[in-house]
Amino acid sequence: MLTRLDAALLATVLAGWLRSRTRLAAARRPPRYRTVIAVDGKTLRAARQPDGSQIHLLSALDTSTGIVLAQVTIAAKSNEIPAFAPLLDAVETVLGSLNDILFVADALHTQTSHANEIAARGAHLLVQVKRNQPTLYGQLKTLPWPQIPAGDRTRDRGHGRRETRTVKAVTLHTPGGIAFPHAQQAVRVTRTRTTTSGKTSRETAYLTVSLPAIHAQPTDLQDWIRRHWHIENMVHHVRDVTFREDLHQARTGTGPAVIATLRNTAIGYHRTNGDTNIARATRRPLDLITDVTSSYPTTQ
Repeated sequence: MLTRLDAALLATVLAGWLRSRTRLAAARRPPRYRTVIAVDGKTLRAARQPDGSQIHLLSALDTSTGIVLAQVTIAAKSNEIPAFAPLLDAVETVLGSLNDILFVADALHTQTSHANEIAARGAHLLVQVKRNQPTLYGQLKTLPWPQIPAGDRTRDRGHGRRETRTVKAVTLHTPGGIAFPHAQQAVRVTRTRTTTSGKTSRETAYLTVSLPAIHAQPTDLQDWIRRHWHIENMVHHVRDVTFREDLHQARTGTGPAVIATLRNTAIGYHRTNGDTNIARATRRPLDLITDVTSSYPTTQ
């Protein structure tokens, strides 16, 4: 039965239902609040297409609620890039509008077409730039960073190391001054890690964001950049560790995507209830079943 369901429609219905449970909290958000959606892909390692290829899903997470708003299946012999616009369509169906929303994605999605698509919908994009975009990477790297003061610095301890993250941002005054459309600011993040043994390493990342400085201060950028990891830590890791997704050998029809959507829903449900230990929360399955069957999720 599950293998015949429309996986995209099911994801839309359940995401809308989860959002309806958070509307009261949304009404209390602070004035500077901005919806930040993290985009990332995940391969279902044990599931296979009829031709033997692995199944890959691209998802969009509302980082403030822990709700996966949309999920699309990557076409066989394709990649995440063509699936980006359909993912935006699915998110827009759930939210009603993408106006002023910020999408955060990895370097794979540093694509001119993505930037234009996002801008056309009134949304914004924050993406990392790596050496696979040599012209853009070179332009960002050679900006006068030594003359730009640090805008924000955070220090963390954990996993046997200390980490300092320093963010610098500079406004790109000349439209089209770098090889990426709609970019308003260039961002550099320097991560310095020191282990308990005294070994120090340093890593530098470059990003662009389509928001001007007045709406994206370095403290905001620090927060938003780190939110991209939410989808990996809050969803994908939980699906692997708690639900053992990579061992599930679903193969038929839309079954793999449907089951992944149900896992997303369970995780989002427990997150919106304030649960931080999802493994413990899943031991109360009747909570979710009762809420779903008593409130009848719809597409509205």
